[in-house]
Amino acid sequence: MKNTALVKDNIDNLTTLWRTVATPLLSYHKNDPFQFSQIKNSGWPNRLWFREDITEENLPQILEIIDQNPGLIIPYWDIFGSNSKEVFDKNQFQIRIQLMAMALKLGEKFPLEKNLTFKRVLNEKDAETWSDIYPLSFSYVISKETLVHNYENVQFYLVHVDERPIGTLTLFQTGNVMGIHGVGVIPEMRKKGLAEEIMKFAINEAIDAGTKYAHLQASPLGKGIYTRLGFEDLFLITNYFLKPNI
Repeated sequence: MKNTALVKDNIDNLTTLWRTVATPLLSYHKNDPFQFSQIKNSGWPNRLWFREDITEENLPQILEIIDQNPGLIIPYWDIFGSNSKEVFDKNQFQIRIQLMAMALKLGEKFPLEKNLTFKRVLNEKDAETWSDIYPLSFSYVISKETLVHNYENVQFYLVHVDERPIGTLTLFQTGNVMGIHGVGVIPEMRKKGLAEEIMKFAINEAIDAGTKYAHLQASPLGKGIYTRLGFEDLFLITNYFLKPNI
């Protein structure tokens, strides 16, 4: 799947999500050709991103922004057909994680089989619970305040088994695209098919919302599930960070 429109839709959904969640917290900034967001006391989104190909000439500006905003991660979209990522490889940036951007053309809804319940986060107590269990699945924190300021902008879900919170899910719609983000299951509840069931719920929600495609960015851990559900590869995202000098 090498559809340029789908590539654009994937990046648009992801970067619009970053901008959307950061704006109410006054944490979104634009410094052409870059945009960045860094939320206090949160590990996400905390990204510095660009839409056009970059060159060595952009490096001083990148370094200045990172110097003023330590800890920013730079996603490099492998879509330019160039070797521009060498700007990072040659200048002491390190790879945090590589993700595969993927898309699914929506069709029939999936039957749900597991005994899961999904509760949209719409109050501070649930936001705190969501924020507490999210880092059990991922290596970073999303602050409670990020959720509290974005109830209407983003669909955050707590996933329960027998009233026990065991997972998270984030849905974000842009146009005819539903972005599926933050699908996590706490370690002791893994290998039970629950992540796949969460994904089926998310796809069904995307269909109910009238969107045409579901998009996501897959880690190596989850990619097999998404491929099995019919998602196809679009492009690779390499997330870089600059290790601070000690």
